[in-house]
Amino acid sequence: MSKSKNEPKVTVCKNGPYLVSGGVPLAKQTIVADHEGNSLEWREGDALPAQDSYALCRCGHSQTKPFCDGTHKKIGFDGTETASRQPYSEQAQVMDGPAMALTDAEALCGFARFCDPNGQVWNQVARTDEAKVRTLFIRQVNNCPSGRLVAWDRSSGKPVEHPLPKSIGIIEDPAEGVSGPLWLRGGIPLSSADGFTYEVRNRVTVCRCGASKNKPFCDGAHAAIKFRDSK
Repeated sequence: MSKSKNEPKVTVCKNGPYLVSGGVPLAKQTIVADHEGNSLEWREGDALPAQDSYALCRCGHSQTKPFCDGTHKKIGFDGTETASRQPYSEQAQVMDGPAMALTDAEALCGFARFCDPNGQVWNQVARTDEAKVRTLFIRQVNNCPSGRLVAWDRSSGKPVEHPLPKSIGIIEDPAEGVSGPLWLRGGIPLSSADGFTYEVRNRVTVCRCGASKNKPFCDGAHAAIKFRDSK
C-alpha cells in the first residue's frame, strides 16, 4: 500500500465504531506473562492487511472483529462518551521518589497489570535512587498500555516515555483468558463524536468490549465480563 496522504487519526462515531484514517498499521499485541500470571512483556503478532481507512468495532458484538460489521445498530449500542476531558496532568496523582516521580490517573487503567511485578511500581518509586529498581520501574511503567502511569525524571522534570510507532494494537491477555482494548500508540489523535479532540498522548487504550464506564477509554471491564475476540 502506498503511504497515506492523510495524517493518522481516530474518530469516535456516535453509538458506533472507531473510524481510523491515515493508513494506521494494525496488529495483535499479546501480554506475555510468567507461570504465576505476572505480566512481563509484549509480543507483537502479525500485522493485519494494510488499509488507508477502516472502522473498528466499539460495541463488542461484531462478527468480524476487530472490524465493525454494523451490529451496533441492531443491538442499540449506547456508546455515550463519559470520560473526563481534562488533561492527564489534572487527572493524575503524583508520587515523588528520590530520583523519579510517578503520576497515576487511575480512571484510565486498562488492567494490563505490568504495574504489579517486583513489588509494584507504587512501592518502587521510593527506591528509584537504586539503579536496578529504577530500571525495573521505568520498564514496567512504560509497558502500561493505557498511559495511566507515567515515569518522570526529577532532575529534568520530563517524562521518561519510550517511543512507540504510530500504530494500533489489538490487545490479547492469555493469562486472564480475555481480549483487551485497542491500544493507540505513538500519539494518534482521538476525536469524540461531538468533535472534541482528547489530549494526544503516547499511550492510550480505548474500549472495544462495549462495557467500559469511562468511554471511549478502557476501564478494565473486558476482564470482568470475560470479553473474547473470537469469531
